[in-house]
Amino acid sequence: MRLLSRRILFYALTALAAITVDFFIPRLMPGNPVEAILARLQGQITPATIKGLEQQFGLRTKEGLWGQYVHYLSNILHGNLGISTGNYPATVTSIIRGALPWTLGLVGIATLISFALGTLLGILVAWRRGSWLDNLLPATTFFQAAPYFFIAFLAVELFAVKLGWFPPSRAYNQLDFPGWNLSYAGDVLSHAVLPALTIVVCSAAGWIVGMRNVMVTTMDEDYVLVAQAKGLGKRRVVWYAARNAILPSISGLSIAIGFIVSGALLTEIVFSYPGIGWILLQAVNNRDYPLLQGIFLIITFAVLAANLIADFV
Repeated sequence: MRLLSRRILFYALTALAAITVDFFIPRLMPGNPVEAILARLQGQITPATIKGLEQQFGLRTKEGLWGQYVHYLSNILHGNLGISTGNYPATVTSIIRGALPWTLGLVGIATLISFALGTLLGILVAWRRGSWLDNLLPATTFFQAAPYFFIAFLAVELFAVKLGWFPPSRAYNQLDFPGWNLSYAGDVLSHAVLPALTIVVCSAAGWIVGMRNVMVTTMDEDYVLVAQAKGLGKRRVVWYAARNAILPSISGLSIAIGFIVSGALLTEIVFSYPGIGWILLQAVNNRDYPLLQGIFLIITFAVLAANLIADFV
């Protein structure tokens, strides 16, 4: 409990540091959100509207820096991440809330499938080392080493354009009306198969190689040799070894889960998938700093939470 208490304190201080950096970055940059909106609207609003925008974005306030910081902390605790300049008057929270389920559904499930598949194959390759299964390693490593966007474009060209098995882009058909029905669910699944497949193919190699290497080392440990000498079955020995060998992979999975929230940026760009990665790209293109702030803050919290959960596990 003492160890976990120290870890919780460490993560709390790290989160506070991230919030502080997030607070100061836009204040050190030139310009302000109102100027960004005015540049986009090209002077089509009145001085009274400008004054209202300044009040809405907290500009020209008489509060000092410390008062602004306390106000900023209060807003975060209440889930208020500000107003998007690129999607005005939409709030940052509503934009992230709309994109987050798509990213969690696609990247989250693909990451878990990749981890499970890679770990099981890694155990199998280590168990049967020296057999034809060793040929899996060069093939899977090729997919991991190849640029992701190259594999994604090849998948779109082959499975979407040439064969027509899957839709080439978007999360669902534009003519579909979102709702809780089988037709819409089937459409969403068919659009998710191709991007999810590319994520699994490109990331499984890392889990296979990592698990295989640790498993080979573990199989040579003294307790494994003693278990074999006592006459335990091969499968049971492998099960004991795998339970210890999987610990480094669990740590890696915690980091991967934390970064799920950031989305597979290239995946969502190539497939025009409306997740966090896609709106992050839009925020960069539109110089939407409040939205960028909110996304980076959510990503930071997700990574910290995933690592804390891994520590408890």
